Amino acid sequence: MSSVSQTSKQKHRLSLGWQIVIGLIVGIILGVIFYKNKMAITAMQNIGTMFIGLIQMIVLPIVISSLTVGIAKMGDMRKLGRVGLKTLIYFEILSTIAIVLGMIAGNVFEPGAHVNIHNLQATNISSYLSTAKSAGTGSLWETVMDIVPTNIFSSLSENKMLQVILFSVFFGLGTAAIGPKGQVIIDLLDAIAEVMFKVTNWVMRLAPIGVGALIGATVAQMGLGSLKSLGYFIFVAYLTMIIFIVVILGIVLKIYHTNIFDLFRVLREEIILAFTTASSEATLPRIVSKMEKFGVSQGVVSFVVPTGYTFNLDGSAIYQAIGALFMAQAYNIHLSLAQQITLLVVLMITSKGMAGVPGASFVVLLATVATIGVPAQGLAFIAGVDRLVDMGRTVVNVVGNSTASIVIAKSEHDFDDSKNTAYLKSIK
Repeated sequence: MSSVSQTSKQKHRLSLGWQIVIGLIVGIILGVIFYKNKMAITAMQNIGTMFIGLIQMIVLPIVISSLTVGIAKMGDMRKLGRVGLKTLIYFEILSTIAIVLGMIAGNVFEPGAHVNIHNLQATNISSYLSTAKSAGTGSLWETVMDIVPTNIFSSLSENKMLQVILFSVFFGLGTAAIGPKGQVIIDLLDAIAEVMFKVTNWVMRLAPIGVGALIGATVAQMGLGSLKSLGYFIFVAYLTMIIFIVVILGIVLKIYHTNIFDLFRVLREEIILAFTTASSEATLPRIVSKMEKFGVSQGVVSFVVPTGYTFNLDGSAIYQAIGALFMAQAYNIHLSLAQQITLLVVLMITSKGMAGVPGASFVVLLATVATIGVPAQGLAFIAGVDRLVDMGRTVVNVVGNSTASIVIAKSEHDFDDSKNTAYLKSIK
């Protein structure tokens, strides 16, 4: 009798996705109620920050344990090199397509052509300007050298993902090289990964509260009225991102015999979480777990997804292209084809060179617009809605990196189709 009642309770329990949606709606209502209320905004920001902090606490242990075990099980230096090269080439191609799509949308829809720049409210961007200046002083060699960790504990404390990935790769290869003795390390790290995934499930129960607080703070700060003056810019950015996900990523997945809507079904909770928190890290632990269940091998997913959060920011690439053209149009600066090609090349370089810099998408824009004659101060007019667009581009980044793991796994014949079929049936 008790088991029957427990089953009925589970049937009537709301799924996490619906709980997050409810949290989103409640957050918007609270934001409207407490518009410009500093105490309420601070309280909601602190609650949201604590939730993101709990997720970030889990990310690095999962990356280290999953990636080390995955590389150790792969155990082949040549295969790892091949996977790494394929991943970087794929990232570069998709990022370039994203920039080109953003530039096409900017030219076709002209989001800045009918905007009176003098009627827009400027936002303080002094922190972004200082970040762009310091980030821009680094040479290519400094960027490459920064990937190599001198102290892994320092890398962990400073959240330097690429350094952690490089260490984990070498640690995994070393574990594979010592043969049976390394099995102890593999078993230990497997257990650590399982513990971290269990902790992730616990933390995710707080997601509706964290999501409500974050979106509430955003609405309370900006107000719904901020959508009026830059509504068309936001609309064009979101439309372009939707086209990129459904059409571009849909075609890529179709080539590899996967349906984009199956991926949406698998990632529906993570998509909502990414949208509301505007944080890719908030979804990383569950993306790694779900892509493994989807059929991607542990070695591929634990390498591709964390690396993608630095090198494969397709949503950010779209935003940067549209943002740059928006500002040029708003200032009545006509860009020739040669100038737009220059913009494309500069965006390709700066978006990679400044990955990992705080506020990277906006910093890249600051470093880019000067090359097409747009005053850097002009970006102060779109800084106010940056958070709203950031929510959309985070979703694109999450779906894009999940797609990348499928593509690389299938290209390496490292995808379990039977596991994929069973998992898709289980979530219907």
